[in-house]
Amino acid sequence: MSSFVVEDVTAGDITTGEDPVVRQAAIDALGNMNGTVVAVEPTSGRVLAMVNQKLALSSGAQPCSTIKLSVALAALSEGLISKDTPVTLGGHYRMNLTTALAHSNNAYFEALGRKLGFEKVAYYAHQYGLGELAGYDIPGEELGTYPEAVIPEKLGGVGKMCSFGEGVSMTPLQLGAMVSAIANGGTLYYLQHPTTPEEVASFQPRIKRQLDIAPVIPELSDGMAGAVQYGTARSLRLNFNEEEILGKTGTCSHEGTRYGWFASYANTSIGRVVVVIFLQGGRPTFGPKAAEIAGRMYRNMYDHNFFVAGHGTPSDSVAVKTVSTNP
Repeated sequence: MSSFVVEDVTAGDITTGEDPVVRQAAIDALGNMNGTVVAVEPTSGRVLAMVNQKLALSSGAQPCSTIKLSVALAALSEGLISKDTPVTLGGHYRMNLTTALAHSNNAYFEALGRKLGFEKVAYYAHQYGLGELAGYDIPGEELGTYPEAVIPEKLGGVGKMCSFGEGVSMTPLQLGAMVSAIANGGTLYYLQHPTTPEEVASFQPRIKRQLDIAPVIPELSDGMAGAVQYGTARSLRLNFNEEEILGKTGTCSHEGTRYGWFASYANTSIGRVVVVIFLQGGRPTFGPKAAEIAGRMYRNMYDHNFFVAGHGTPSDSVAVKTVSTNP
């Protein structure tokens, strides 16, 4: 599969209810890469833009190292580690969560997965929305899958499930919903994609469940910030430095097709926005390329005053109410 496309991947996209600034920024940033971009307002679950909707709504792909966010939250919630707990990775080599997230260390997350065990890893993954539809009545959305049993040891067992997402299929919408919950303090919203001005005007957030992750989000955030500042996502900073971005890359391949993921959110003084990039193709496709694209998108949004008080989206007033009643 080629990393580049010649046809218009946005053909057929339903765009009437999207934020035009966010959508154009996503289209320009993606360029001719074979992929999709999903942007979400994390305080409401509103999809602000979904570029290449056919791919975004498909049954997904192996999450690669983005699965580490779910595993880290599980380990923190279980009290197994804090961000500073050194985990022995053989001999005298030890690493903590912040460094492991920033540099996407596979051995660290394999060790966490084995300590947690499949039952707990799977329980938390389902809590965070894997294995279920992320959207509320989004036409054409397909379901990612989470295995009912641990994959065989010859395929890496629970360790590979927790470092590469082996055996798991995750959709861009599922990842967007989970990162939105991290960005907003623990509310897992159904994602909604308004398709008319009337749906935008009457938009109401729909909460799927409250996650008890608020106490551990600061422990996770340092590693996500580190990924952008000095880790696997530092290519984002080639294009954008003005606001703090926290994120996680993912790179892997399946049956000859390479996947590149980047899930992130902008942490600004006037609000937050979640951006998920998913790429598929050949050698030019990998997580740092997805992070670079996200940097271009944030740059475009910034240059068009998206991060300026007053730009807002039509659901802002609703979103503020939602946050105040669900801190």
